[in-house]
Amino acid sequence: MRALVIEDDPTIGSGLRRGLARAGISADWAKDGVSGLEALATTQYGVVLLDLGLPGLSGLDILTSMRRGKDQTPVIVVTARDEVESRISGLDLGADDYIVKPFDVDELAARIRAVLRRRGGHVSTRMECGEVSLDLASHVVSYRGIEIVLSAREFGLVEALAERPGTILSRGQLEEKLYGWGEEVESNAIDALIYSIRKKFDKDIIRNIRGVGWAIPGKLS
Repeated sequence: MRALVIEDDPTIGSGLRRGLARAGISADWAKDGVSGLEALATTQYGVVLLDLGLPGLSGLDILTSMRRGKDQTPVIVVTARDEVESRISGLDLGADDYIVKPFDVDELAARIRAVLRRRGGHVSTRMECGEVSLDLASHVVSYRGIEIVLSAREFGLVEALAERPGTILSRGQLEEKLYGWGEEVESNAIDALIYSIRKKFDKDIIRNIRGVGWAIPGKLS
């Protein structure tokens, strides 16, 4: 999954990117509100982590613009403002959750998973896609009786394919989901990940459509 962090504090912004990467979430970082809206206009994100106290265009302005424009990307407000009024304003404008700085990145990752489960109508941390089962909290993938904890990047790739079962995702689409702005991506990075996943399970876990991309067969449940 790919997240957008909209945060003007360089220490917090860079720390969030590193922490989310350890949780298997690639993140782009916009350092002001205008850049954040530009990123939302050009890229599809799984979640937005939104600071309220931004210079120029505030976090509440961004949230208002998103929801008025029918952008329903999940938003978690990440801010130092712990006043009840600020929390109410953010939630009333369409935020999905609210976390106050300082916080533990593991808690933030858990809140992201919870928001995505609610949005998807799921109450469990498990995702079932045909013969493939994923535990979003532990990064355990099960396939034909084999259970393995995958690396963050490997898990992210399987999750990206499982979110759209039967749909072919191209190399570019997978790179967009797994890597953030400024990250150098080797030309064979996706191939290497798929090779590693297949070696751990079986080549049939991910189907290759030559010249087009990759897919996981099955129905999401």
